[in-house]
Amino acid sequence: MQKSPRLLVFVDEANVTRAASRNFNKSFDWAKFRDFLVNYGEIPRQLIEMVVYVGIPPDARRKESRLRYAHFLKSMGFLVYTKEGQLKNFTQRGQHSPRDAGAYQSPPDYKANVDVIMAIDAMDLTLRIRPDVVTLVTGDSDFAHLALTIRREGIRVEVASAPQTLSSDLRSSANKLIDLSDLFATFEPYEPRRPIELDQETQPHYVSPDQPDDRDD
Repeated sequence: MQKSPRLLVFVDEANVTRAASRNFNKSFDWAKFRDFLVNYGEIPRQLIEMVVYVGIPPDARRKESRLRYAHFLKSMGFLVYTKEGQLKNFTQRGQHSPRDAGAYQSPPDYKANVDVIMAIDAMDLTLRIRPDVVTLVTGDSDFAHLALTIRREGIRVEVASAPQTLSSDLRSSANKLIDLSDLFATFEPYEPRRPIELDQETQPHYVSPDQPDDRDD
């Protein structure tokens, strides 16, 4: 019997959930996503760890919700790292003039770049664990050099992404491209700001991140 390949997965959360919501109008189903990667290919893989990187908004309106979202991911057994972002080009004009009150009904944009810490962790854990396969769940070209560096260690590298968000540099740097389009089509329709019910006895395995306008680039 052929041995199950040992799998290590690193997920750029904002990149992949935005692809599902914006390009496919779907909420992200983390249970289906995990099972899809484990069972991808001819032989089911042994998932050693799935590491998920989550940006946290600095404004109080959304911070608590995103922290609950991170807790939800941890409750599913994922290793989760969070990084608090910084507001981008935001001025509260309403505080000076009643005429401008309510000018910013939508949440301010923010930046929470997880690329550097994800790349450092991916290299460190890969060298420590020495898996058979590393899957990078992102379409960002910034990870192209990481993919090549891991391959030089004799470890197979997959990139899991939707074609609409996948850079050509990253595509050509990996051993294998996993197209997530068909998987996304099986997810539930996207519902903006869907609450995460962590206290329910039966909790859903899919959620819509409470940050439809966030950026991490």
